[in-house]
Amino acid sequence: DLETEVLAGSEALSTIVAEPEVTTVMAAIVGGAGLQPTLAAVSAGKTVLLANKESLVMAGPLFMETVRNNGGQLLPIDSEQNAMFQSLPGFKIGQSLTNLGVEKLWLTASGGPFLTSPLSELESVTPEQACAHPNWEMGRKISVDSATMMNKGLEVIETAWFFGVDGAQIEVVVHPQSVIHSLVEYCDGSTLAQLGSADMRIPIAHALAWPERMFSGAARLDLRTVGSLDFQPVDLLKFPCLRLAYEALAAGGSVPAQMNAANEVAVESFLQGGVQFLQIAQVVEEVLQRLSGRPLENLESVLAVDDEARDTALMVIQGLNS
Repeated sequence: DLETEVLAGSEALSTIVAEPEVTTVMAAIVGGAGLQPTLAAVSAGKTVLLANKESLVMAGPLFMETVRNNGGQLLPIDSEQNAMFQSLPGFKIGQSLTNLGVEKLWLTASGGPFLTSPLSELESVTPEQACAHPNWEMGRKISVDSATMMNKGLEVIETAWFFGVDGAQIEVVVHPQSVIHSLVEYCDGSTLAQLGSADMRIPIAHALAWPERMFSGAARLDLRTVGSLDFQPVDLLKFPCLRLAYEALAAGGSVPAQMNAANEVAVESFLQGGVQFLQIAQVVEEVLQRLSGRPLENLESVLAVDDEARDTALMVIQGLNS
């Protein structure tokens, strides 16, 4: 007979990922809801394939310390971080990139659906337009984050904690074709890049098979048909969420978690017809101005900060709509 146990509630996933039979966990829950089960998996010393960037945004120091102290393996499956990982042969968690000769990490960004739209047109953007990403098929929340470039901001913070660098060593460049997924710049003038189709099966297959390789089923990249690879700087006036993310990373402590919580509430409001597209960044910035940063010592303090920031964001939105 097969014994069956039904688990429910916020602790259910955290319990399952820590079971002795579990060896590998793919953390792909969207948003702050993924923090607790992902942290439980690394606490149990599992191999974690990380797509839930919010775990590092909300609790970067606590999360990485837990990885180092419990003997687990953390592998990135966000396409950009996975591309960096592939361009850093021999890298291990906690290893200094300076000792590997690395000067800078470059995140590429497609620019989303509004790259060529003037700022004046963004006031009337609809959720359907914001979710129409030109290159990737994604869920609605991450599609809006891509349109505001908050997703790239979250990736800046994720990159900083995963690879142990500060914001000054991370650059973002707009690359509309989404062929180059990230680049690593070395002290000798070399720059290594990972290229591939815009297909999440590639980084997932890489992490599942690491340190070997496996067939992913993704279409092969043919540069003869791509034609050209274009790059341009990010317009921070048009995409202020990226600026807010860099500022949150520099501030440290609770500020990245507060930013993430405020953004999740603002994006949900936008998707439900509450705030306008340009007000997403406005809500996030107002929440960060109202709340003070403080140290985060444990999971409970992270969750408390998250709750407070969400409540504050709701009050800000209510004020905008009154």
